[in-house]
Amino acid sequence: MSEETFDNPRVAINRVYTRQGDRGETGLAGGQRVAKDGPRIEAYGTVDELNAFLGAARATVSELAPADARIEALAAMMLRVQHELFNLGSILATLPEDAHPKQARVTDAEVAQLEVEMDRMNEDLAPLRSFVLPGGSRLNAELHICRTVCRRAERACVTLGRAEAAPPEAIRYLNRLSDALFVWSRWASHIMGAPETLWEPNQSTSGRSSR
Repeated sequence: MSEETFDNPRVAINRVYTRQGDRGETGLAGGQRVAKDGPRIEAYGTVDELNAFLGAARATVSELAPADARIEALAAMMLRVQHELFNLGSILATLPEDAHPKQARVTDAEVAQLEVEMDRMNEDLAPLRSFVLPGGSRLNAELHICRTVCRRAERACVTLGRAEAAPPEAIRYLNRLSDALFVWSRWASHIMGAPETLWEPNQSTSGRSSR
């Protein structure tokens, strides 16, 4: 068996509350105490939020799978990405000087995998002639929520990078993942036969009143 790329978790969660954060501080992986509203905490906290929304969307996919087995491929990708987001959170919660070579993180391999999957899914989709409004189905809307939270996580990592050292692969990964979430939303609608809602500027109140 080949040696594993990353170390497995070494945690023992016996009690959830510690009271150590009651004054607005939290601990990084290296033990440093920092403010809970600092840029590093904002970055990995938003990644954690994205993971939670993605879990909700994956639960929806699992509910849909009995009706069409093709959607199970999406569930597998989503679960893998949830693990990758936890890996990303691990490295974001660690100051660069405290990171060790086998610490969990995202790399360009994860970015490349997302690109391969997007290209394959896009082959099934018709070209877009307008922007897509979220909500063609519940899963479509949930994936768009994930996409927008992913963009916010990306912005948080950019902000972190301006204030202190941040892994550049984190921004590349989140940038590509937000694109993947958009493709997933379209592909899921295609598989389920749910119509896409395209942006029509003249469906606004102003547009309709001019007719």
